[in-house]
Amino acid sequence: MNYKLSRSHYRNLVVGTDTKIPLSNGQLTTAINFDNAASTPPFVSVMEEIVKFSTMYSSIHRGTGYKSQYSSQLFEEARLSVLKFVHANPLQDTVIFVKNTTEAINKLSYRLWEGKKRSVVLSTCMEHHSNDLPWRKKFQVEYVQTDLQGKLSLEDLEGKLIKHKGNVKLVTVTGASNVTGYVNPIHKIAELAHHYKAKILVDGAQLVPHYAVNMKPKNPLQHIDYLAFSAHKMYAPFGIGVLIGPKETFEQGISEFVGGGTAETVTHDWVVWEKPPHNEEAGSPNVIGVVALVAAIKTLTALGMETIDHYENQLTNYANSKLKSMPGITLYSQTALGEPRIGVIPFNIKGLAHERVATILSNQAGIAVRTGCFCTQPYIQKLLSISPKQMEFYRRSADAPRPGLVRISFGLYNDFAEIDVLTQLLERIIKHPTTYI
Repeated sequence: MNYKLSRSHYRNLVVGTDTKIPLSNGQLTTAINFDNAASTPPFVSVMEEIVKFSTMYSSIHRGTGYKSQYSSQLFEEARLSVLKFVHANPLQDTVIFVKNTTEAINKLSYRLWEGKKRSVVLSTCMEHHSNDLPWRKKFQVEYVQTDLQGKLSLEDLEGKLIKHKGNVKLVTVTGASNVTGYVNPIHKIAELAHHYKAKILVDGAQLVPHYAVNMKPKNPLQHIDYLAFSAHKMYAPFGIGVLIGPKETFEQGISEFVGGGTAETVTHDWVVWEKPPHNEEAGSPNVIGVVALVAAIKTLTALGMETIDHYENQLTNYANSKLKSMPGITLYSQTALGEPRIGVIPFNIKGLAHERVATILSNQAGIAVRTGCFCTQPYIQKLLSISPKQMEFYRRSADAPRPGLVRISFGLYNDFAEIDVLTQLLERIIKHPTTYI
């Protein structure tokens, strides 16, 4: 397979790809960012759109001035752009703008909570803390298991749905793992959930920037009820996130966060709340963030999500083929060619702590990676076969070095030459480990 297809024009779409940074020896080198699963740099188009809009920026929704009216119209039209991007139903669904995916999931956890009643929520053993912790105090949470490779078990999911006999409120699952890059079969999961009278939330933080998402496929049982994602992982890092769900979810009850913009009429005795989504968006909204998100969606759509997925898979396959051939490297994600995944590869080098590897990569070659547990500690514990007894040791020993992994994660602007720089340095580290300790 010819991996080295020309995609150099992708680099021109992203800010800062040729930025020079200092190495430990004082020399300058072009920065290599393999930490895109944490956050991506902005598109050039995003920055241009923000600058262009800034001359018309104004507070929205209640202003009578031209700029306020213009900004308000743009803000509301942005909801339709988001719905269209993920093929949601504009007649049924609404878009609520939040800060990030974490806030979106917390918001939904409050909206689905029925007071003292502890309904069942099925999370999974591969979830980010943001799709685990918000559910714990309000619901009875059970975790769908993963297999030895860290992949989700649909058999265990169905078993737990059967066990609770139609009393599962929600199945909440990551669309793609930020640790292993596995893409979950969200439509199959949705079909199972709906068959047993549950709804589904997809944490799309890692999936939406890299993969075409369809909330409403032809089979109605496979539709996605709720979707959350963040702009800062899709080349628009300006503090905006999205929660998409049926309008009816947000029509009754009161949002967990209220104030300016959420109420239609207020006296000291009673309140008439605004209709969704405005009753969920308290305070002055992040208009600039919304402008950035829409600009990013336009660019991603123009490139084509299938094209992006194909290219990033080439990068991932190329890197995997090199890493697999290196003695001393352990990979923690296993996929066959053609199996869906995003460009995330976790690994360790025998005899070197994960933090040390990251420091060497940064100091010696200007390569940025992420290390640790990536806010998915139970999943990492399972992948590394860390027992509950060992975790008790870490709990008691605050200064003990923590287990973890090295993670490289690709964006559409990364290229094969950057992977070569990474793997050549890893080969030197493996051959001469004492040089780097």
